[in-house]
Order: sequence, then C-alpha cells, then structure tokens
Amino acid sequence: MNIKKNMGNLDRIIRTVVALAAAALYFTNTLTGVVGTVALVVAAIFLLTSAMSFCPIYRLVGLSTCPASPSEQA
Repeated sequence: MNIKKNMGNLDRIIRTVVALAAAALYFTNTLTGVVGTVALVVAAIFLLTSAMSFCPIYRLVGLSTCPASPSEQA
C-alpha cells in the first residue's frame, strides 16, 4: 500500500503539540470522564497521523499541507 504524504512539517508539529497537551491534561486528571477519553483518543490519532505524515481526512477532501516537490510544480 503506497501512502502519499499530505502533511507538512508545521502541520505535524502543531498536531504533536496539541496531542501532548491533551495527553498531559488527561494524565493530570484535568480532563476526566468522557471528555478526557475523547481527548486521549484524539491525541493518539494526532500522534499517529503526525508520525505517518498522512491524514486520511485530508485525502478525502483533497487537501494537502505538504509542500509540492519540484516535479509536481510544473
């Protein structure tokens, strides 16, 4: 399966920071219950998509924050 990257570095950094913040809020019991669980799941998804540089939702809507390679700019 060939997954084409569609996330740029800034997007990946922002997702990682948001994921770490959400995880910190969950593990310090600032976010609890359903809200805490949802935040932790979203954090895990953000970390996974950041690591892969691929967001399935971006692909569905035809969005990419990844800069075009020189061969794609022509």
